[in-house]
Amino acid sequence: MKTVLITGCSSGFGLEIARYFLVRDWQVVATMRAPRADVLPRSERLRVLALDVTDPESIRKAVEAAGPIDVLVNNAGFGAASPAELVPMATVHEIFETNTFGTIALTQAVLSQFRQRKAGVIVNVTSSVTLKALPLIAAYRASKAAVNAFTESMALEVEQFGVRAHLVLPGRAPDTRFGENARAQMHGLDHEAYAGLVKDVFARLQDTSTPITRAQDVAVAVWRAATDPSCPMLIPAGADAEAWAAEVR
Repeated sequence: MKTVLITGCSSGFGLEIARYFLVRDWQVVATMRAPRADVLPRSERLRVLALDVTDPESIRKAVEAAGPIDVLVNNAGFGAASPAELVPMATVHEIFETNTFGTIALTQAVLSQFRQRKAGVIVNVTSSVTLKALPLIAAYRASKAAVNAFTESMALEVEQFGVRAHLVLPGRAPDTRFGENARAQMHGLDHEAYAGLVKDVFARLQDTSTPITRAQDVAVAVWRAATDPSCPMLIPAGADAEAWAAEVR
């Protein structure tokens, strides 16, 4: 029976990914900053561990407690909507600490066991906005684009050891708490110089007639990356993400 470790499982994509692997008879190590076993179905194959991806000691303890794993899913992350001119540098640092440096640190923490075993899969969940420039998310987009670049190069290094690395790129997902969490980090949206742009962007985001991504779409894409050696490195997740990917091909 194989084991997957997933970060950011308290809600949204991470929670759905954990559920998806559980019902397919995998051992699941679901991690989150404040562990809540009640958000997932009861199962002897489930362990819920505390993990703050910005804390090296937390990473060390979680990886040690998890034991040998077959797949790592780096899903934990958050965003912030702000004009690039007005986003506080403290927020920029926080975005990169979680989205970029946390992903890199956890990847480093498991790669040695994958290399020694000559098997393993790393799935990094980034974003379809890395394929298409959008306003008000410059820092977030940059943090995810950095993970894309890191993953692409790292994959070339570890393929000699039988280790695979993949990117899953979700689109806009209004049915998750991601947008709610991002609102706490919004800055400068009421600045008069950007008022018109902000109004237009949020009007487009609230348009329910356009394609969107569901959490299930992301879980399916992560499952494919974890279980199908023939799948591409980059997997768009959701109708909107697939459309954007088609545009840039």
